[in-house]
Amino acid sequence: MSLQATTLARHLKEKKRNKIKEALVGWSFISIPMFLFITMNIGVLFFAIYMSFHNWGIMGSRGNVGMKYYKVALHDHIFLKAIRNSILYAAIVVPLQTALGLFLAITINAKIRGAKFFRATFYFPSIASSAAITTLFIFLMAPDGIFNKFLGFFGVDTTNLFNQGAWLSDSRTALYSIIGLNAWTTSGTMMLFYLANLQTVDGTYVEAASIDGATPRQVFWKITMPLLKPAHFFVMASGMIGALQLYDQAILAGGADGSPDYSLMTMVLYIYNLCFRQFEFGYAAAIGVILFAIIFALTVAQRYAFGNSAWNTDG
Repeated sequence: MSLQATTLARHLKEKKRNKIKEALVGWSFISIPMFLFITMNIGVLFFAIYMSFHNWGIMGSRGNVGMKYYKVALHDHIFLKAIRNSILYAAIVVPLQTALGLFLAITINAKIRGAKFFRATFYFPSIASSAAITTLFIFLMAPDGIFNKFLGFFGVDTTNLFNQGAWLSDSRTALYSIIGLNAWTTSGTMMLFYLANLQTVDGTYVEAASIDGATPRQVFWKITMPLLKPAHFFVMASGMIGALQLYDQAILAGGADGSPDYSLMTMVLYIYNLCFRQFEFGYAAAIGVILFAIIFALTVAQRYAFGNSAWNTDG
């Protein structure tokens, strides 16, 4: 073998060794995060499914119960109320926060004066403490709170409305009050998602449509909205997932019992009650599995509703 061939073979061998070393270094960096993800997410899911078929107490399994907990859930009036509340909450708050986030994003993207200030202002509720905002909201919605005084300024007699104006203490208004709170606090996050996508939209489409005589409304509905379809899917899917996991505002406003009259009882809050107040870990795991199935099914349904372009960032 010639010297040149020997040198080339040695070079290829060294290059291959360096690639293997580089791959090993890369895998070593992601091995711990991957292990934690598999253990804390996928592993926990399968363990929860396993627990849901057992009478699980503080000391562990007390025997296999089969499908008992799933059958019990179908006749559990508190759980059925929790499902109704969670789905009703998601069905209202997701469109609200989506529409408000899109409106704010379009407003800021229009290069108005003070856009950076408004962007920070709109986004601030999303990064503020949920507990602090909810506590403040409880005082605002009290019978002698600012909201009732605001209504009274316009001649509305709140003493004859909804438990004398105690919006969070009446089963007819408690959930809708939390919907209004969260539609406001989460719209800033949705605004940023939409704003990031708006800034990637090719301006040549808008210019061409304007030259052809399209009105701003036609440009918005025929060009901007279709190009934002990936953002629509992401915003609505993430919003729906978060809405179905409502917990902190519900327990702060209505307590662990979801008062009044279970109007603030959500699926996650019910899981909390089963785990840490009744110590029914097996039943709580079954409720958690049902919640996962609902979220997964709705996410897949949204994926097919938006079509393949929901995954195509180029529109």
